[in-house]
Parts: sequence; structure tokens; C-alpha cells
Amino acid sequence: MSPIARFASLLLLLVGAASLSGCMNYLAPFETEPAKVGAETQVHDRFAELPAPRDQVVAAVYRFRDQTGQYKPSQNIASWSTAVTQGSTSILMRALERSGWFDTIEREGLSNLMNERQIISSMRQMHEGDRGTGPLPPLRFAGILLEGGIIGYDSNIITGGAGARYFGAGGSGEFRQDQVTIYLRAVSTQSGRVLKTVHTTKTILSQKVDVGLFRFIEPERILEVEAGYTFNEPPVQAVTEAIEEAVFNLIIEGARDGLWSTEDEAALESAIFQQQEREVARAQSLNAFRMLRASDNRRGLGIGTSASAMRYQGDFQDPLVRGGGDVHLRGNVAPRWGLGLTVGTGELAADRAFSRRHVSTEAHTLYYLLPHSRLTPYATVGGGMLMQTGHGSFEIGRNAFPYAMAGAGLEWMATSSLGLSVGMHGNLALVDGIDGRDMGSFNDGFWNVRAGITYYTRLF
Repeated sequence: MSPIARFASLLLLLVGAASLSGCMNYLAPFETEPAKVGAETQVHDRFAELPAPRDQVVAAVYRFRDQTGQYKPSQNIASWSTAVTQGSTSILMRALERSGWFDTIEREGLSNLMNERQIISSMRQMHEGDRGTGPLPPLRFAGILLEGGIIGYDSNIITGGAGARYFGAGGSGEFRQDQVTIYLRAVSTQSGRVLKTVHTTKTILSQKVDVGLFRFIEPERILEVEAGYTFNEPPVQAVTEAIEEAVFNLIIEGARDGLWSTEDEAALESAIFQQQEREVARAQSLNAFRMLRASDNRRGLGIGTSASAMRYQGDFQDPLVRGGGDVHLRGNVAPRWGLGLTVGTGELAADRAFSRRHVSTEAHTLYYLLPHSRLTPYATVGGGMLMQTGHGSFEIGRNAFPYAMAGAGLEWMATSSLGLSVGMHGNLALVDGIDGRDMGSFNDGFWNVRAGITYYTRLF
């Protein structure tokens, strides 16, 4: 290597190292930061949208505790650190205060409060005698008790990742989702009746991304560069958001059921109440992975249409891409299995060789890899008849060609009834001659890429 080339390589290496140092300083700063006010959750901002209560509800919380018994997951060593915060009572008390609907009274540290009141009374009696200012005012009593706790912490409910490497350069990414579950109930202090119970869940996301380069610059010189970062959502922030969501739901559902009243009764028909009802209704159609339940996903008779791009494959060179379309019916006989019938039209052509329009009918079977998910890959196999138009009566091998089909694609459920799909299908004629020639060792065929929409009518 010439001296100029060596100098250029060294300069490039120094620039790359400086850039990497700057990036790492941004991703992982080496300077400490002063204490700041804690970050608020998205639910906290929604408290301001709540209507004002007619009267605040006097509520007591003795202990809102961690009931999971869950320790932090560890693959290499035994860890006795708990997975979730043990101070959830304080989080709940702040959420009740911020909501503006509850007048909370202290009960978790009741023994400390009683001891302090006893000390005040004793000191007054000791120093002031009968001339004291009298007994302390009585403690307030609560109208409802708020009970419940953190009842679940599930680790690794969803994990995954992807990566690629080519000639020593590449990158990869991994993710993991945990989930925390909160139950909150309001209990009447007069009757002991459970007035309302709500529960919420919150996922906790962890991500890892890294890139690297490993390359021989010279036979005895190796360049190796690595960079990456890890993002872990704070569990205490997730617990806070789940508790605040539980308080928010308790206020909405309690006001709807008449357990407490808004200052303006017309507020029960406001947008925030209607939005919450829609969210509750949607939650009832989802499973534990926030995916549509199998019974509500692609259910009933599906009616739809697709647009397609078709490409001939046969004896002639220079095949052309032509458009087409179809209408289809689908019926799912099981969560993973479905049957379909398609009637379509299109054109197959090769440059300066032939161009023929056709209609086709096709029956196929579909297999959904992830039937519970809104987005699922699918595989399909089937067969049909391609009939070329403009040639009189149909005759097998002349203008009518049976074919076999196989393909794969993706379907995304925009709603529980409306699906959007895209797929690629390969078709092989069982009788040669689609292009008008019976030549070669293989029969003619064609490829098509379909993008369509299906509406599931739920007739059965």
C-alpha cells in the first residue's frame, strides 16, 4: 500500500473513531445530571379533562401492595430484588390527589399518626395542664376504602429480534416485553359491599440495537467497530401509569353507575366518557397479547376484491407485466384454516410475441400462521381454470387451461371485520399452451401479486 493510501486509511479511521466517540457520548453521557421533578405519564394529562365532581369522595387506602411475589428475572444468578416497586401505596395516593375527585385520608401510617397525636396530647397536659386548648379534633372517617394491588408481573410475554451481516458489516436488534397488572376496587365502609372493581395492564418494553464492522484492511491489519444502545422502560413508570389508568377508569365507571356525581350531569355524555366506553368495548375483544380474539378475528363470510399485477412465464422471452382484478369469497372453517373462491380477469403478454386476455375461476385453501394477531402471514394452495377470451367455445389445451396455484402473503385486520391483504402467487398450467405454443420441457405459467380488501359479514 502506498504512503498516501496508508495516510488516507489512518485519517478515515481517526474520523470514524471520533464520530463513534461523539455518538457514544450522546447515547451514554458521561456527565451526571441534577435531580429533577419526576416525569408524568400520559394518563396524568387526562385527569385535567375530567369534569368536576359534585362532592369529593372521602377515601382511605390502608395498603395497596405488591401481591406478585415476583423477583427480577435473571439468567445467570439468583436475584432477590423484587420486579416491581414496593411503594405502590404512595403512587396510588398521589393519583387520587391529582384526579381531583377524592379527598384522601392517611391510613397506611395510622399507627404513626396515632402515636404523634398521643404525644401532642401528653405534652399539652404536661405543660399547660387544665389551661390547655382542649382535645385534638377527631380524625376524619372514610366513605369508601380503596383496596387491591399489583397482582401480576409477567416476564418475556413477547420476545423477538432480527439481524443481518454481509462481508463483516451488519447489525441486529432484540426486544422483550413484560407486563404488569393492577386491580383496584372501591368498598363501602358502611355496608362492606364492593361497589366497583377495575383492572388495567401495562407492557414494559426493553430494546437492544447494535451495529458492527469487522474487516481486514490488510493481511495483518483488522478494522473492528462496534456501537449500540439498550432501552429499558422503567418498571416504576409503568406501574404508575397502570395505577393512574385504574383510578381514571374507576372515576368514569363510578360516575356512569351513579356511585358519585359530576357537578354537571350533562358531562356524562361528554367526549371523554364516550371515548372511555369505546376503549372498554374494544378491550373486551382483545386477548392477553392485545390482539383480536380468535372468535372475533376473520369471522363469518368474507366478501372482497383485489387488484393484481400479472407476469407471464413460458416459451417467449421479454414477458410483460399486465394488470388484472378479481372478486372473492372467503369462509374460515377454523381459526387457522379458510376456504376461498375467486373469479378474476387479466392479461398475459410477452413483448412482440403474444397478448391474450382471460377470465379465471379459482378455489383455494388458506392457512393463517398467527390467527389471533391483527397482522398474520398466510399460505395458500389451490387450483383453477384460466379461460382465454375471443376464441369461441372453450376447449382444454386450446383456450382453457387448468392450473395449480401456491402462494403466501400478509393480511392485516384494520377492524374486526375489515381485512387488508397483499400476497404473491405462482401458477403453473397443467396443460401447456397458454402462449399458443406447446414447446419446452415445462408447462407455461404466470406470477401475480395481489393487493385486496375483504369485509367479513359475520353471517355465521
